[in-house]
Formats: sequence, C-alpha cells, structure tokens
Amino acid sequence: MKHLKYLNKFFWKYRIRLFLGVIFIFISNVFALYPAEFVREAFDTVLERKQLESRNINNVLFKYAGLIALFAILKGIFMFFMRQTIIVMSRKIEFDLKNEIYQQYQKLSFNFYKKNKTGDLMNRISEDVSRVRMYLGPAVMYGINITILFYLVISKMLSINTTLTIYTLLPLPILAILVYFVSISINKKSELVQIQLSTLTETAQESYSAIKIIKSFNSQKITSKSFLKSCKEYTKRQLNLVRIEAFFYPTILTMIGISTILIIYAGGIESYNNNITTGNIAEFVIYVNMLAWPVASIGWVTSIIQRAAASQERINSFLYYKEEIKNFSLDLKKIKGTIEFDNVCFTYENTNIKALKNISFVLKEGETLGIIGKTGSGKSTIAHLICRLYDIKKGNIKISGTDIKELNLYNLRSSIGYVPQDGYLFSGTIKDNICFSNSEKNNSRTIESSKKAKLYTDIKKFKQGFHTLIGERGVKLSGGQKQRLSIARVFYKNPEIFIFDDCLSSVDAVKEKEIIKNLNKESDNKTTIIISHRIASVKHAEKIIYLDDGKIIEVGSHKALMKNKGPYYSLERKQNKNINE
Repeated sequence: MKHLKYLNKFFWKYRIRLFLGVIFIFISNVFALYPAEFVREAFDTVLERKQLESRNINNVLFKYAGLIALFAILKGIFMFFMRQTIIVMSRKIEFDLKNEIYQQYQKLSFNFYKKNKTGDLMNRISEDVSRVRMYLGPAVMYGINITILFYLVISKMLSINTTLTIYTLLPLPILAILVYFVSISINKKSELVQIQLSTLTETAQESYSAIKIIKSFNSQKITSKSFLKSCKEYTKRQLNLVRIEAFFYPTILTMIGISTILIIYAGGIESYNNNITTGNIAEFVIYVNMLAWPVASIGWVTSIIQRAAASQERINSFLYYKEEIKNFSLDLKKIKGTIEFDNVCFTYENTNIKALKNISFVLKEGETLGIIGKTGSGKSTIAHLICRLYDIKKGNIKISGTDIKELNLYNLRSSIGYVPQDGYLFSGTIKDNICFSNSEKNNSRTIESSKKAKLYTDIKKFKQGFHTLIGERGVKLSGGQKQRLSIARVFYKNPEIFIFDDCLSSVDAVKEKEIIKNLNKESDNKTTIIISHRIASVKHAEKIIYLDDGKIIEVGSHKALMKNKGPYYSLERKQNKNINE
C-alpha cells in the first residue's frame, strides 16, 4: 500500500464525498440486516402457532414479506447514493491525476523524452490511471462495505449464539491466509502484465507512425510478426494472472459452503438443546449468504488493490522524477538582445557524445548568425541550448549580459521562434498549426504569415483553405509544405529571436530565397540564427560559423570566409558545382 499513499491527498480533497459515502454504506447495510430477523420471526411465529388458521398464517407471511421488500427498496436507495458519492469521487480523482501527470510531462526536460518510450508514457496516463481509479472507486467502496457488513453481521450473530457464530466463522482464517499469499503473486504478475502492455503500445505506436516506411519496404509481415510476438507474450502474462484469480473464487465459495454445512450441523444441536430456535438457523444461513459476496469480493478487491499499487508505482516513478531544467526567475519582462557563448562544452548524457567543444561567439542584437557544418557537427545543439532544452555544465551562455539560467525560463522560450528540422505538425487544421503560439486566432495575421512562408498559394488550392485538416504529423502535406507551415507558425508568433534549424532542406531554391528575404524584413532589429548545411541559406548573415566535430574551425562574413579559401570556400565551390551540373 506504500505506493498508494500518494493518493491520500485526493481523498482529503474530496473528504466530504467520501464521508457521505461511508454514511450511506452504513445505512444501506443496516437495512440489509433486518430482513434476516424478519425471516427468523416469520419462521418462529408459524412454528409456534401451528393451530392458526390458514388466513392468519398468510397475513403473518404477507406482513414479513412486505417488510423484507420495503427494507430491500430502502437498501437499494442508499446503495444508489453510495455509488453517487464514492464512484463519482473516483472519477474526479481520475481527472485530477491525469492532469497532474500531464502537467508533470510538460515540465520534464527534453532529455527525459529521449530516455523513455512514447508508448510507455501513454500507457501510464491511460491504462495505469484506469487501474488506479478502480482502487479509488470500487475497491474503496467494497472495502468499506465489507468492513461495515462484517462488523454488523458478526456482532448480530454473536448476540444470538456464540457457539454457532464460532462454527460459522471457522473457515475464515484459512481464507485470510489464502488472500495473503495470492495477493503477493497477483502483485508480481500484474506488474509483468503492465510492463508488457507498455511494450505492446510502443510497438503499435511505432508501426502506425512509420506506416509509409513499412509499406514502401513491403515489411508488413515482419512488423506483424513483431506485433504478434508482443501480443502472445501479453496474453501469456494475462493468463498467468487470470489462473490465480480463477483459483480464488471457487476456493472462497467452497469456504462459504462449508460454513453453511457447519451452521446446519451446529445449529441443529443448539436447537435440540433449546439454546436457539429453528428460525435462528434460517437467520444464520441468511447471514452467511449475506457474507458470501463480500467474502468472495475480497479476492477481487485485493486483486484491484494490487494492480493499482503496481500501476501507481509506475506513475510515481514519473511524478517523483525531478525536473532537470528549472525556472529560477519570476521576472516577466521580454527577453531580447546579445547572445554570448563563452567556452561552452556539452555532452549528451544518454549517448555520451561530445556535441560541443569550447564554443565561443558573440551575436549582437539585431544581427544574423549563420551556422553551417556537416551532419552531427553540433549545429542543432547550439539551438537547443539557446532554447534551454538542455543545461550546460561547462562554460557560460548569456543573453543581454545575463546568465541564461537566471532568466525566466518561460519568457525565454516565449521570446524565441524556433523551427526545428522535423517541424512537427499537429493533426488539426492548417490554421490551428499556424496559430499554435496564440489561443486567439487573428485571420489577417494568419494570411500574412502564410504569405511570408510562401505557403499561401498552396493553401488556396485546397478546397477548405486554412480549415483543411492535415492529418497526423501533417501526413496530407508534402515535405516542403510541412516545412513552410512550420515557418509560418514562427512568423505568426513574431518573436524577439528567430532560430531556423535546417528547416529549408525540402524547399526549392526560389522559395528558399524569398523566405530568407522575408525573414530579413521580419527580423529587422531582431536577433536571428539560421542553421543549414547549404551556404545559400546563410551567405547573407553578418557572421557565419563553420562547425566541424563540435568545434568552430572558421568564423566571419561570407565575403571574408571566401577570401580565406578554407573549408567554407571549398564547400561553397562544391555546392555551386553540384548546382551547375
């Protein structure tokens, strides 16, 4: 139960609902208790007054039948109130918990998502939370119900005849021992089931995302075999869990059957000795049957709690995960100005790759910096560090003379318009994607942004224009359209710092030149960084950095670098030759 302690704060939050639920459970069980007494009184009355006329006997039976029906209805009403309080409480906690997990996911660093699989993250906020809700609702409700019912019924039984009660309850210690050992096994196997479910979700998610590659390589059979293998393992683990649960219920019902036999045997002896009436035997049989479902549900409730504990342990591992990128400032002013890198070194933890080695440069406010180099030279890492997606351990990064860690993290990111290489698109409309940075959608600004990104002509060709649904990850758009839509998103945001990270690779040369021209106009007096492997994209920049293996090997303007006739010059000649050919 230690992992489920995290949920206690939610019980406190909804304590009024929980308290009312307990009251309703108690009242419903009180009404459930009396019908057994009515049956006993009916039996005893009929047996004591055998000389009564048939009409009088019928009146007695109708009277007690009416009382039993009335109390059953009253019990049902309060059971309805019970569910309306506790089950509704569990749904509200489920809502809060999902939002808390989602907010935690939002806080966690970029590095966290490199270490964890998407399918696993999805499984924890969906399947794991659903299992926890079963503990918060049904398990809590039936657990309280079992406790109250046991107390009321056993107290009543003891008040009638202690000897008969002892005989009745003899099988229960055996049941308690079974519950203890089976619960341990359920917990272990439940954890294995959840781990495999995450693997299954991840396999399916990757297959859906990469369907184009799968079809183009004609690899449907290979991926199907992989998915089938995961399904078989999941089914195997589920069946192992089900076998234990299947063993539970017949055992519990057998214990109840033994109790009934003992009641009849011991009750007959007690009745013969005039310690109890015949009606008491019938009453005890009803009490045992009243305990039958609660006792049988002990296994079910235990299973739910064990599964919830396993799921909550997985959830807690994320909820207790410490943020790597923390906000240390409450200053809400806009961030702009000079960007300085001073001997910055950076190594990726998950791969131990040294991406940057003693990088130093100064980019003044209003200037444009071009960063060029081979794949893996560290170009994108510089963009990530400016956006503070990672924190450095060696060197300094300053903006307007202030250490980047001392700036308000959210203001920093709000001040940057970053277009990454992949340019992730959401599955809504074109307009939704362009206006992503602002909940208020300005039509004229949306149109203007699409024109600056040279996308407006393409949009007009779609039947629904800006309201065209682009599908998951923009599947309905071409590669160039995806990149231009990502660029339009940044133009709409109109940030203080522009960062284009090799986001023009799929755009033709003519459109690329026009977009760069529009960017120069838009970013007038604003700091701009353009990262590319093509010199045509960066040649207009006031300063160009040539990176190789995480080091700056050349720096200067296009004109100056061409005069040096170094690596930059060689790359420019090579690219021009390829274009001419």
